[in-house]
Amino acid sequence: MTGVLAGLSVVELAGIGPAPFAGMLLADLGADVLRVDRAGPAGIGPSGREDLLGRGKRSAALDLKDPRATAAVRALAARADVLIEGFRPGVAERLGVGPADLHAVNPALVYGRMTGWGQAGPLAHTAGHDLTYLALSGVLHAIGPAGDPPPPPLNLLGDYGGGGLLLFGGVLAALWRSARTGAGAVVDAAVLDGAALLATQVHGLLHAGLWRDERGANLLDGGAPWYRTYRTADGGYLAVGPLEPRFYAEFATRLGLPDDAPDQYDTANWPRLAELIGERVATRTRDEWVAAFEGGDACVAPVLSLTEAPRHPHNAARGVFVAPDGVTQPAPAPRFDGAPPRVPALPPPMPGEHTRAALTEWGVPDVESLIADGVAVQLGDA
Repeated sequence: MTGVLAGLSVVELAGIGPAPFAGMLLADLGADVLRVDRAGPAGIGPSGREDLLGRGKRSAALDLKDPRATAAVRALAARADVLIEGFRPGVAERLGVGPADLHAVNPALVYGRMTGWGQAGPLAHTAGHDLTYLALSGVLHAIGPAGDPPPPPLNLLGDYGGGGLLLFGGVLAALWRSARTGAGAVVDAAVLDGAALLATQVHGLLHAGLWRDERGANLLDGGAPWYRTYRTADGGYLAVGPLEPRFYAEFATRLGLPDDAPDQYDTANWPRLAELIGERVATRTRDEWVAAFEGGDACVAPVLSLTEAPRHPHNAARGVFVAPDGVTQPAPAPRFDGAPPRVPALPPPMPGEHTRAALTEWGVPDVESLIADGVAVQLGDA
């Protein structure tokens, strides 16, 4: 493995969403990430190669309901720097792979926990998903047009921004402390906490009287006519965002706004200004407007689809996307020392693809016996 985290050993207890995303980020930067998948037919299927969150990882399949499998996880943890899991609170403890169990064999282990509601609190043991965590954080209320229901912003703000990235950062912070003190840590990362944290600046604006606690009435939520999207003549969309007056002046000139258009910060006439901008944008196709704004500072961009984005000249020149084995995907980020974007070291594994080799390499005893008894599953074995 190469990368800034080369030499870092990570065990990931398989789950969905934010914990695997954190594991992917670690693998992208060079960590050796071994994903422990569930053993049995339910955990092994053809979807493995399509799970891009598994890129750069290896997979060993274990039946964690068997004490011999949990003993194997403890053996893995004894050699690991980090373990991450996304179970509900208490599940890892019931399986015998909770923080106390693993710190008993490796006091320096960084144990990363990823949940929706957190390890404690009235909702800690209840089910939820990205949308429900966003709703309780206050963030969902602020998203969407005035008068309409708040739309689900994919699962990016909660699961990945508020969850996976928070766990990733927490693990790195705990590793820094562990390197200096030799003491391990338990990282309690919750999507709810992270989603609320992402809105820190908005809370500051709210307290300063610069933000109204309603949708579509503010600078960054689509309330400002020069910070939203507009439909073009061909049914495409243009993202308009010239916040600063000098950028807005260039935007107004290139767009061809009439001289009597309301001023940028004439909030009382924002509806009229939005109408004028919309009328102008609707006169040309998306690509015609791209050409009209090219090379300037008007802060205008085409709204590209997921399949269009990799082909944009800037994205292509910078290598924002890579396509190992013909599968287009975002490149690992960030970059270091001006190096080109990394390509994932390994394709997403099939669950159990590396069981025998990985468990042996990590020093788990009696691997062949575990496989023979069905406690561990090697993909391809009868």
